Amino acid sequence: MATTRGTTPPLTVEPSSLRLPGTVLGVGLGGFADGILLHQLLRWHHMLTSTNHDRVGLKYYDPHTVSGLEMNTLWDGVFHTVCWIAVLLGLAVLYARVTHHRRAVWSSRVLWGWILFGWGLFNLVEGILDHQVLGIHHVHGGPHQAWWDAGFLVLGGLFMLAGHLIQRGGTVIGPEAPRGAERTGDRV
Repeated sequence: MATTRGTTPPLTVEPSSLRLPGTVLGVGLGGFADGILLHQLLRWHHMLTSTNHDRVGLKYYDPHTVSGLEMNTLWDGVFHTVCWIAVLLGLAVLYARVTHHRRAVWSSRVLWGWILFGWGLFNLVEGILDHQVLGIHHVHGGPHQAWWDAGFLVLGGLFMLAGHLIQRGGTVIGPEAPRGAERTGDRV
């Protein structure tokens, strides 16, 4: 198909090709942000800090003792390993799906929208499962923990909504988009 100089042929690539890798990357990156900020820097909780009040009967490992901190740190490491695997998997799927215009994809609103969506999905799933259903830890334990947990869920929902809106606002550049398409926008 011939095109004249300066015009871009119509693109037929569906932007849904970035949905899975972007979402998986977002889940992993959201988990890293949670683990680094809340577990390590702020030290508000570790993976098993509320097991003295959990709903599954796990042994309590007091994070204020050396042995308790060792066990909580081990489970934080398991958590970070799962996050790392999610990031590697997201990158692998992204690399497999994007064969052209890789630089344009990384600056794409669609990819970053799906990453933000995945981060929100992480917050919702982790918040519902670990904070509500299992009760193995809370965002910030104490008398107002229900508010912290609710805020974490609301933030997750807002991230998902914002990510959805951001990726919808992009223009098409796809994994198989023709040369020069990166000038038309950033929808991948």
